[in-house]
Amino acid sequence: MIGRRSTLTLLPPPASLAVDVHDASVVYPAAEQPVTALRDVSLAIREGEFVSLIGPSGCGKTTLLRVIADLEPLTSGSVRVNGMSAHDARLARAYGYVFQAPALFPWRTVLANVCLPLQIQGVDKARARSIALAQLAKVGLAGFEGKYPWQLSGGMQQRVSIARALGFEPKLLMMDEPFGALDEITRDRLNEQLLQLWRADAGQRTIVFVTHSIPEAVFLSSRIVVMSPRPGRIAEVIESPLPAERSLDIRDTAAFTELAHRVRLALQDGHGGH
Repeated sequence: MIGRRSTLTLLPPPASLAVDVHDASVVYPAAEQPVTALRDVSLAIREGEFVSLIGPSGCGKTTLLRVIADLEPLTSGSVRVNGMSAHDARLARAYGYVFQAPALFPWRTVLANVCLPLQIQGVDKARARSIALAQLAKVGLAGFEGKYPWQLSGGMQQRVSIARALGFEPKLLMMDEPFGALDEITRDRLNEQLLQLWRADAGQRTIVFVTHSIPEAVFLSSRIVVMSPRPGRIAEVIESPLPAERSLDIRDTAAFTELAHRVRLALQDGHGGH
């Protein structure tokens, strides 16, 4: 099951790829023995896909995401993002990144938090405000722009973080377990809202999403990338047969249950059957 790359040959040429990872390895030096976080990972992600990376803790999901975002150096291999190097893509603000925690400044209002990266990039104050208000409305936070982060629930704070990441209108949005710390009800609601946002972009936005949750990966994704324990490798890439239009009710269907079972089996195989 490890390194099943035949699926990649069916993908379109590099010009229509949002992400193209080729033989990526990340090795961290250590006093006794180097630690291999990723080994020979190759993955091509089409423009407009919603791809989830799932696997056990320490399998390299976040490392792979950070490599794509040029937040982690490669030991070997290559990464292309939107047709350019990961480094150039970061400098060009070609992607948005949502971390596990919202990372909002508590002394700034919601609006000021969303405006900040735009203003740092030289967008004038009026334009930044207009963009920020539009993005806050898009994530359902119109009317909350004058609040401070400490006045919001955890789910609302994470929506502010998503609005901030969308401020540059990036074609690629990377999300590192953004809902992992939330209660199940809030998580379900945000999953549904995120899927609606992605569908509203009509294939113009690519999302790469890290999660530990099988139901979350199955509900959100057009493709699910199952990763094996360290050293992180791709155990299987699973295409979703579910319709693009989905509500939470789809989780009660046989197709959803079957896909979740397939992902669970792939995770077990990645563990060597244990």
